[in-house]
Amino acid sequence: MFTGIVQAVGRIVRLDPLEIDCGGLDLSDVAVGDSIAVQGICLTVTARTGKGFTADVSAETRRVTTGLDRAGGAVNLEKSLALGERLGGHLVAGHVDGVGEVLSFKDGVLSVRAPRELARYIARKGSICIDGVSLTVNRVEGDAFEVQLIPHTLDVTTLGALRAGAKVNLEVDLIARYVERLMQ
Repeated sequence: MFTGIVQAVGRIVRLDPLEIDCGGLDLSDVAVGDSIAVQGICLTVTARTGKGFTADVSAETRRVTTGLDRAGGAVNLEKSLALGERLGGHLVAGHVDGVGEVLSFKDGVLSVRAPRELARYIARKGSICIDGVSLTVNRVEGDAFEVQLIPHTLDVTTLGALRAGAKVNLEVDLIARYVERLMQ
């Protein structure tokens, strides 16, 4: 589990196997087998490198996500949550539900179109995870939604580089999915 609070921005060194340079992320407590969210995607550490780690990425993960396909690309990083740690965002599994498209980004307001099948899980004042970042939904209209990005979030994540047409990983709130299942 994760919180959606990005701990560092890293870079993709190599694609196969995926190798991440973790930048300023403290890896002193990370071992092979641990989980790290990369762009909101829960990956298992398969080896430690000098400044990062490697992870295997399945064909299915590559098919249903975005952001792991370009060497040199910046990625949001978060180590998995340990019991007793502060939960600053919301509960995030690191299981991307779908890929959205940025409609616009102006004056701190990011507008995204979600895949139609996910839109029903997105609610005003609810939580959404975009590229591994926990955010609050401010507006919903059909399959489009808006979030407000504060300067701090723009400074410590990759979201400030988003432009219209960009693809983003979306994870909807876990509770919404479970409630729907229970109602069936």
